[in-house]
Amino acid sequence: PHPIPAGSRPWHDEAVTEQAERYDRIATGYARWWAPIIAPQAVGVLAHLEPAIAAGARRIVDIGTGTGTLAIAALRRWPDVEVVGVDASSGMAEVAAAEADRLLGAADRRRFDTRVAFADEMPFADGQFDVAMSSFVFQLVPNRFRALREAHRVLRSGGTLAYVSWLADERAFGPDADFDAALEEIGIGARDWDDRPGDVESVAAAVAQMRRAGFSGVTAEAGLLEHPFDVEGYVGFMTTFDEEDLVRSLEPDERDALLAGLRRRLRARPAADLVLRLSTVTARGTRP
Repeated sequence: PHPIPAGSRPWHDEAVTEQAERYDRIATGYARWWAPIIAPQAVGVLAHLEPAIAAGARRIVDIGTGTGTLAIAALRRWPDVEVVGVDASSGMAEVAAAEADRLLGAADRRRFDTRVAFADEMPFADGQFDVAMSSFVFQLVPNRFRALREAHRVLRSGGTLAYVSWLADERAFGPDADFDAALEEIGIGARDWDDRPGDVESVAAAVAQMRRAGFSGVTAEAGLLEHPFDVEGYVGFMTTFDEEDLVRSLEPDERDALLAGLRRRLRARPAADLVLRLSTVTARGTRP
């Protein structure tokens, strides 16, 4: 009912290939720093899939599995399901497999597999899965309609998709301004910020997008991710993950001055200012 126009440009063009390569490079840091921050909201997707599992769903595809947080949580929660984690980054898929090796027993580990593929071009037959799930991936795809339609294709009739993504939010995080001010202080200049165009515009937009992709019974709700940093936690996050390349490029004296300026500013803030708050949206729908 919603065909993709013939000859239209695939979203996995050069820019997205570069994005996959970036995630290859940061996969280990992602597992250490970012995955634990987003884990509570990511795992919250499972509650939206509970009715489908209770009704007998067993085959799950985790779209954009990343370091396997959602997939591993599903395997622990539901002893009868099988999960295939798909990610465009081979580095992320490797870390997901390693995390499964580390966190799961042998029997549970056999229920998890990984594939390297783009979200709009998964190597599966039509109707192969009972459930599709995804955490913080649909904001990264340049064409969300294509990715949603691909999820629709690989689900059987009556299958369920649930995902969580970022909700557009003008909220600023003070420590990020401190990092930029510290960069300015050493003569580097503040970072360029994009407007996060992939964030879902509203809860209503999340519903409308899934309905256009062919899902029925669509529901969506807003949420809030909150993560308290301390001074050294934020410094570590920025210098060894989020802005590792930038920090590594500095001369030793510049790096020391940057970190001193950043710590001075962070320590002047009340603890409440160091709580990262990001708006989320969780959506769920069924393939008719």
